[in-house]
Amino acid sequence: MANNTNVAAPRLSRVLGLRELVLYGIILIQPTAPMPLFGVVAQEARGHVVTTLLIGMVAMLFTAISYGRMANAYPSAGSAYAYVSRELHPSLGYLVGWGMLFDYVMNPIICAIWCSKSAMKFVPQLPYVFWAVFFVGLFTAMNLRGIQASARTNAWIAGGLGLVIVLFFGAASRYLWLHPPGGAAAWLRPFYDPQTFSWQHVSTGASIAMLTYIGFDGVSTLSEEVHNPRRNILLATVLTCVVTGVLASLQVYSAQLVWPETNNFPDVDTAFVDVAGKAGGVWLLLTVNAALLIATIGSGSGAHLGAGRLLYSMGRDNAIPRKFFAALNPRTHIPSNSILLVGGVALVGAFVLNYMDAFVSELLKWFGKSANAVGPPITGYQLGAELLNFGASIAFMGVNASALVRYFVRAERRTLGNLLPPLLGFTVCLYIWLSLRTPAKVVGVVWLATGLLYGARKTKWFREKITFAEPEERT
Repeated sequence: MANNTNVAAPRLSRVLGLRELVLYGIILIQPTAPMPLFGVVAQEARGHVVTTLLIGMVAMLFTAISYGRMANAYPSAGSAYAYVSRELHPSLGYLVGWGMLFDYVMNPIICAIWCSKSAMKFVPQLPYVFWAVFFVGLFTAMNLRGIQASARTNAWIAGGLGLVIVLFFGAASRYLWLHPPGGAAAWLRPFYDPQTFSWQHVSTGASIAMLTYIGFDGVSTLSEEVHNPRRNILLATVLTCVVTGVLASLQVYSAQLVWPETNNFPDVDTAFVDVAGKAGGVWLLLTVNAALLIATIGSGSGAHLGAGRLLYSMGRDNAIPRKFFAALNPRTHIPSNSILLVGGVALVGAFVLNYMDAFVSELLKWFGKSANAVGPPITGYQLGAELLNFGASIAFMGVNASALVRYFVRAERRTLGNLLPPLLGFTVCLYIWLSLRTPAKVVGVVWLATGLLYGARKTKWFREKITFAEPEERT
């Protein structure tokens, strides 16, 4: 009789290098990330879009350092969830992981919404329902093929988006050569305009512009699939933030010089597309519009991958049912159950959030109020983006707190270098979290309360601890 006790269980494969990690991080964020936000941030910050992005880059660099340091200490999948669990307390880690799920799951949902609406502009004969099913199915299929296939896809997407960005820079440079801004002050206006500068408005704009960097933390969820994670995770997180910040600043700087008036966009949500049309004509307008669709597909697929890895890590620790979530496909070595579940949730969310605005309007009418009387409508994409920020901020605060405790509070030698990055990162993320609008806070708190009740039930009202396997047992 054959002895099957020595048959190794399927495990994640270490096949990724630093290049693949940075590409994954950039695609998850999107090289074109500031384009969809350009109009909104330009109006909120009174034109200081570059300044808001640079503030966001500095803030995220602090958090990226914390992520890298914690990945060195705990080179296991799970990201903020794993770091907080092992450095602070398993119960806190569980709540951070639950909040982090909000971030990771909301990303493919809002990407599916945006992609569906964008595709309807190209093929309006097909309804939103068709496109939502199509794009969620596409995200799921891309991630069921295995990590190496996903990395190759990321490389192709990054190359295509890079070409589009180069085309935009070329058209913008030609336009500015033919129509130069008047005087040296005009060239500096995207950074600082004394006539419109207000710290309150810039801060509001920065809290929105931070969405440009959301997703860089997804790099650390691949810690168990990368060569030399103690070195490459830290470098990849920092490089992802730097490359994204510099590239984003150059894009919006060029855009604001081409279109300096920040209060007369035809459509604030597609303002950058209109800027591209002004700089290069209809062909560039259509090219940028198509590029944003491709970029959002890459971001949604990457977030889908990160959510699946996070569920796998939580299931492996038995924080959620291990039998289902910790199962790996023996052929592809990926958590297929988790990937499929995220796809189902994304599909439901794409429908619910898309029709949220209509539901709220009807509810207000039922109470005898006009939707315009309570401010701008809450679109599904906008609410989804704020919910994403809710979960991401919780994860960022958790990682910064973990790095502060490990490398400063418990350190034998306490230095400013170990104090300032996590402290400043935590402070900025807390500010962003508190700046969210009430609807996002309410929905986010309900989500956290649901996770708290589940955790209490699982641990017999916290009389038992959530147990975790040590990282050494997983290599």
